[in-house]
Amino acid sequence: MSSISSKKVAVYSLGCKVNSYETEVMVQKLKDAGCILVPFEEEADIYVVNTCSVTNIADRKSRQMLHRARKQNPEALIAAVGCYVQGREPEEVLSDGVDLVIGNEGKADIVTLLEECLEKGYHGTLCDISKVTGCEEMELLTTDEHTRAYIKIEDGCNQFCSYCIIPYVRGRVRSRRPEEIIKEVRALAEKDYCEIVLTGINMSAYGTDLGDTDLLDLVERLADIEGISRIRISSLEPRIVTPEFSKRLAGIKKVCPHFHLSLQSGCDRTLKRMNRHYDSGEYAGVAERLRRDFFRERGAYPALTTDVIVGFPGETEEDFKECVRFVDGIGFFETHIFKYSPRKGTVAAKLGDKLTEKEKTARSRVLLDLGEKNRDAYTKQLTKNREYLPELLVEEHIFIDGKDLQVGHTGEYIKAAVISREDLVGRIVKGHLTPTEYRDGGREICMMEDFEIVK
Repeated sequence: MSSISSKKVAVYSLGCKVNSYETEVMVQKLKDAGCILVPFEEEADIYVVNTCSVTNIADRKSRQMLHRARKQNPEALIAAVGCYVQGREPEEVLSDGVDLVIGNEGKADIVTLLEECLEKGYHGTLCDISKVTGCEEMELLTTDEHTRAYIKIEDGCNQFCSYCIIPYVRGRVRSRRPEEIIKEVRALAEKDYCEIVLTGINMSAYGTDLGDTDLLDLVERLADIEGISRIRISSLEPRIVTPEFSKRLAGIKKVCPHFHLSLQSGCDRTLKRMNRHYDSGEYAGVAERLRRDFFRERGAYPALTTDVIVGFPGETEEDFKECVRFVDGIGFFETHIFKYSPRKGTVAAKLGDKLTEKEKTARSRVLLDLGEKNRDAYTKQLTKNREYLPELLVEEHIFIDGKDLQVGHTGEYIKAAVISREDLVGRIVKGHLTPTEYRDGGREICMMEDFEIVK
């Protein structure tokens, strides 16, 4: 019997969807070892924190969660895992009251490492992530969500944008073999997961290290799997979206018309200093290409989302205004705004002409307000079009104002609901969206009328 069998274990995950996937795999392995999983707020024998280091705020949050775990049970074993750990010396992390350090290689061995720590006082070591080849072997058999599953297809990044710490803590591009991914997705389809979300650190680079496949090839093969109704691609780099790529993608009917296109800035001068490998004109062409091809092929109106960094070193007022004009012109469904955070070891951290926190906050507010306006405009575009009938994957019941709303997301990732006497969770329905009537946790919920069940 495992030495951690029957131990109470609490797990907390910060950061991206790749972290979420890896956390779910670790939880799965802990359950298989006989552990009793408890909420992080409860007292546990073991706490595992899968950390993030994409910003200074993420670093601080990671430390806070480690300290909270120690406070909840001073006698517990505390394991710090992931990006925050990978970017530091083990002794620095151990000084935060941590017992076990696991970088971005070793998460699949969580059970063995915890057992060694309990038996031998093992504190862990960090490998040189830049020299790691091959993707760590992981397979997700089930997930807390009932209808949607996230699938990690790739790890690492070779781009080295001047502001980004991720290549240093995640290593170089390492793709999973397509056969492994297909096996995992087939198993999930047999358990009635009908939507898969492909995730990775730099998904657009998938297959570049394998030489005999690429992202489009993988998506086409996954679309052939019976039981999978939707494939959602979590993020794309603009330069991968060539005319051929866009047309082939639009021709895969199971691909959701929802794309996160990484931007970071709409100002060409700033993009160049960020070491992004495109300019605003190229990016605008990609956005237009996706919209055109998906409308021609499927009559769809793709939802485009993005990230924007404000306050990059040297960003002038005119640079920022240029960025605002560009973002407004694209008309994103959602815009995620980040205030520039210097990361030790990156090129940008050495740049002068830093903006004040007050300046970054003011610029962030402008883009947040613009983002709300553009999101409302995109949603209204769909609700006013009586001929456009999006498909909704029903995911859960939510009770609001005494009404049983069956809520999910459309292919465009608009949150919407239907009212029905029949339990539709796990089903896909198609109908007309009407303007927002309800909110859940601050997020608007559209209603779908005159719907029919399509799956």
